[in-house]
Amino acid sequence: MSVRFTIRKLGSQGDGIAETESGDLFIPFTLPGEIVTAARERDRATLMAVLEASPLRVEPACRHFTECGGCALQHFEIGAYRRWKREKVVHALKGKGIECENGELVTCAPQSRRRVVLAARRTDTGMLLGFNRHLSPEIISISECPISLPEIVAALGQLRALAELICATTKSFRMAVTVTGSGLDIAVHESGKLGEHQRHIASNFVIAQGFARLSIDDEIVIEPRKPVVMFGSVAVAVPPGAFLQATEAAERTMAEIVGGHLKRAKKVADLFAGCGSFALRLAARSEVHAVEGDAAALSALDRGSRFATGLKRVTGERRDLFRRPLTFKELNAFDGLVFDPPRAGAEDQSKQIARSDVPYIAAVSCNPVTLARDLRILIDGGYTLNSVTPIDQFLWSPHVEAVALLEKPRRKR
Repeated sequence: MSVRFTIRKLGSQGDGIAETESGDLFIPFTLPGEIVTAARERDRATLMAVLEASPLRVEPACRHFTECGGCALQHFEIGAYRRWKREKVVHALKGKGIECENGELVTCAPQSRRRVVLAARRTDTGMLLGFNRHLSPEIISISECPISLPEIVAALGQLRALAELICATTKSFRMAVTVTGSGLDIAVHESGKLGEHQRHIASNFVIAQGFARLSIDDEIVIEPRKPVVMFGSVAVAVPPGAFLQATEAAERTMAEIVGGHLKRAKKVADLFAGCGSFALRLAARSEVHAVEGDAAALSALDRGSRFATGLKRVTGERRDLFRRPLTFKELNAFDGLVFDPPRAGAEDQSKQIARSDVPYIAAVSCNPVTLARDLRILIDGGYTLNSVTPIDQFLWSPHVEAVALLEKPRRKR
């Protein structure tokens, strides 16, 4: 049964929130001020109809919006959407008592996402390939995607055919597709074990379609061309399923902000370095020590530095920074540091940084809440927060990136 609700505000995940006697009710695809009808189930509801629309409601860019769970906010007027996203960072910082200069949101263009993770499953009527419905395991097969690079959208038919060829399971599986300088890199997970004949057919298909690589559960099935990504002027052959920033433009912006802050540092530590998106750019003017827990990513970074020209010395260390963060004594060997941890942040590592004498720190995060926690630790340890720049590289989603720049006067030793 549907009930009438008034939307009071947006939640952190982009859902509209209605206040009810039993608590907040979350209704996706609604906006503040709207009156809607929705079918309630505990603290969530499915939107049935918008009775009175907000003046900020706009026509969504994609026919799959509200079905596909890839986007949450295509119905939100772009200026208001950007203000809301910037405010997420400001609000998270205020929650930890942090006041500082917050820059304007660095915006994200449509058709710029270079990596998407598609869901696939074989059905009686054919292969489904797309994204999961909002908060559901159901797969919505897509024919367009306004956030993704055109190379991905143009290949949806071939990717669906490839999913059919490699499927050896009755369950759904994941297909991560990345645009590289060498073509599409396709990393599949949980599609089942391939037989030799199936492997041969899939390999021939990959070659015929001009894809760069196919891997299944991190094993390379065929690699006609090594997938190469440019980090500044350095070419890196990335491993299967490698983490990359969602858009090339956002990565470049973050690297410029970080590089500008660390330009006076002669020796820099890059923690959670990945394949080297920061380290290899910073090495143009500084010695860099890259620390990363993933062996394949660190190996790719190392190979990229060895074959590049014009770089300062780059060293690497494989280390799980969650289990064994660099100590403040180790950190004191550096005069600049950048860290870009996963969404969980870097609480223990931040405690060691706070005790260190490293004068220039750049903190990069895709989670404003854990960023605020880690910044509070650094500020309490004597660092001054100079600025925070919010960056949108997850268009029409609730996620927002941020780069924070800090300084501490170096003690004389």
